[in-house]
Amino acid sequence: MKVTQDTDGAPENACPIAPVVDIVFSRWTTPILWALNEFGRQRFGELERRITTITPKVLTQRLRQLERDGLVVRTYHAEVPPRVEYEISDLGRSLSPVFASLAEWSVNLGEVEQARQAYDGRARRA
Repeated sequence: MKVTQDTDGAPENACPIAPVVDIVFSRWTTPILWALNEFGRQRFGELERRITTITPKVLTQRLRQLERDGLVVRTYHAEVPPRVEYEISDLGRSLSPVFASLAEWSVNLGEVEQARQAYDGRARRA
């Protein structure tokens, strides 16, 4: 498939996947989508326990943005106490092959670490 690029010279238009990366790979989006895809529908507290380094405020913000982007579905149950559940949408689930490919690529992280150490060693000597 050929992707055409906007050639107005704006840096954000130089790469056609940049807007996708901005949406999908922001700091907390990937772990949230991964958790919802792997473990299914979850309540806020369950997500918070799975992603231990995220604050409740940031989790709330990211879930709202993901809902706005159509990647997450929020279901409110009007009961006492109220219950809210989050699940990955079909649109969000369509990212599964991307995440699977990245998971496969993760076997290269050792090489990345070696390259970093070699680079850092050269930088210290210079």
